[in-house]
Amino acid sequence: MRRIIALAACCLSGCSVGHYEYSKEAARRVDMTVTGIPTILGIGTLGTTIPLTPDYSLTAAHVAKYSLYRVKAWHPDCDLAVVYHKNQAGSLPPAFRNGHIGDRVNLYGYSFISALPVASSGENLVNTTLVNGWNKANCVVVAASAGVVKGMSGGAVYNASDDTLAGVIVGFSRRIDDNQSGKTLYNDVALYVPYARFQTWLADVLTP
Repeated sequence: MRRIIALAACCLSGCSVGHYEYSKEAARRVDMTVTGIPTILGIGTLGTTIPLTPDYSLTAAHVAKYSLYRVKAWHPDCDLAVVYHKNQAGSLPPAFRNGHIGDRVNLYGYSFISALPVASSGENLVNTTLVNGWNKANCVVVAASAGVVKGMSGGAVYNASDDTLAGVIVGFSRRIDDNQSGKTLYNDVALYVPYARFQTWLADVLTP
C-alpha cells in the first residue's frame, strides 16, 4: 500500500469542502453535540455523535473533549471516543462493515454553520496518513470524494451498497499529495477513520 500524506487537513483553511445538503436522513442516523443552546448560526454546536447502544455513542475525540457528554473511552491512536449518551433503542446497535477503495459512501452529520443535519455522497479514494494532536501516524484514515462542513466531525460514514456503518468522520483536506513525487493526487476530500482501525477497540469498550 502506497503511503501518502494529507495536507491542509481539518479546519486549517475554510470551513467546508465539496457538496453537502440538508438531510432528514442525517437527523435519523446521528445526533448533534452542543455546549449551549444552538442558534440559527450554529453558535454552541460542536460536532456530531453516532448512537451505538441505548447508553453510548461514538464520536471524534476532538468533539468529545469539548462536548457536554462524559467520556467512557478514548481510542489510543485515532481521533475517536465513546461517550455516555441516552439513545432510543430502535435499530441499535448499528451494523458495521469494513469498506474498500472504490466503494460508494454516504456521510451524515450536523453543520456548525446552520445547526442543521446534512449529508453528502462520494467514493473512497485512498488510504492516507493524518498526523495531528488527535491522530497518530499508525491510524491510517480514508479520503473520500464527499463534501464535509465543520460540525460533521464525529458523524457517520455508511457503505452505500448495503447501508452498513463504515467509519467516523474526523475532518477534511484541501488536497492529498504523494509523499514521494509531491504531486497532488486529490483535492477537497473528506477524511474518516475506517471501521478496520477501531473494530477491536470498540468491541472491548462495549463488552460489559
